[in-house]
Amino acid sequence: MNLKTVSVVALATLLGASAINHVRNPKFYYSVVPPSLCTDKDGKFALMSRKQWVLASAVPEVLGAVGLLVPSTRKAAATATALMFAGFTAGHISALQRAFGPKGTPQAKRIHMLRLPLQIPLVAWAWSARKA
Repeated sequence: MNLKTVSVVALATLLGASAINHVRNPKFYYSVVPPSLCTDKDGKFALMSRKQWVLASAVPEVLGAVGLLVPSTRKAAATATALMFAGFTAGHISALQRAFGPKGTPQAKRIHMLRLPLQIPLVAWAWSARKA
């Protein structure tokens, strides 16, 4: 197995593990879901509860993981995964803003100051899988 293939398998594994964690531990991800999208937070653009958003977000992760492992769908899956990670950035920005707001905690500040910048290498990693 060459290095590019190992990288794709590692990314697929990360996506699969994340999807499982979304289902097993949804509360871990609640802070990343903007309140404006949540029915349980009386959000302006509310469509689903926080838990429903978190559980729903596991679906594209599973699809991305499977798509990355199939050579004929790898490029499309890698592109979609990069776009997904880029889209999740909005949630991380929202979480960081709230962490520094009146209800924020020192722990939330630390967590979200680390989580937001991680989106950049994740987007780059997914984009690079398009050429594997």
